[in-house]
Amino acid sequence: MTLLELLQLLRKHLKLVVILPLACAVLMAGYSAFLMHDTYTASASMYVLAKDDGESNTNLSTDLNASQMISNDVAKLLTSDRVLSETADEVGLDNLNAYSVSVSSETTSRVIQLSVTGANPQTAADITNSMVDNVSQIAREVMSVESVNAIDRATVPASPSGPNRTLYVAVAFMAGLFLAVAIVVVADMLNTKVRSEDEVEELLGIPVVGRIPAMKEER
Repeated sequence: MTLLELLQLLRKHLKLVVILPLACAVLMAGYSAFLMHDTYTASASMYVLAKDDGESNTNLSTDLNASQMISNDVAKLLTSDRVLSETADEVGLDNLNAYSVSVSSETTSRVIQLSVTGANPQTAADITNSMVDNVSQIAREVMSVESVNAIDRATVPASPSGPNRTLYVAVAFMAGLFLAVAIVVVADMLNTKVRSEDEVEELLGIPVVGRIPAMKEER
């Protein structure tokens, strides 16, 4: 099937091609508006201070690599069971399963970014700040860390960070359009009726020399 034939086929079923994508988009808009809850993201940044930062070091490269390794370890420590459980106890939750925790640490910096996403903006901020405090205490106990200092503590987010309802509606519209095209193409492939002189010639291998027009019934 050529592109021109496909366009002609879609034109014959224009209602389906238009209505189905719009219906999918409207359904997704309604679902996202009434059944998807807003989520809020609270973020904080912290700086890892190693115990030997105040001492002179002859090998700066070795010292930098060691500090970066410590920062990576602290980043992993943020998502440990101990930090998560102690934080949950402090904020009055059984666990933090309802909240998403994201930690990022660059290889060339000792700054760690922490983000917590959940349905309650105040709780998300409380969890973030509590995790910063807990990881600093635990890191001092089990690692060569002087402290983990908060650069920017989390504040209560004023606006939701998700879900991206516009994106969901756009994806639903495109999915509906793809489904409509698929239905039209499959239906055309399953239709075995002979609908034109070209199809007759292709099937029989002989030229068409005439045709009988359809007659309207007289009433």
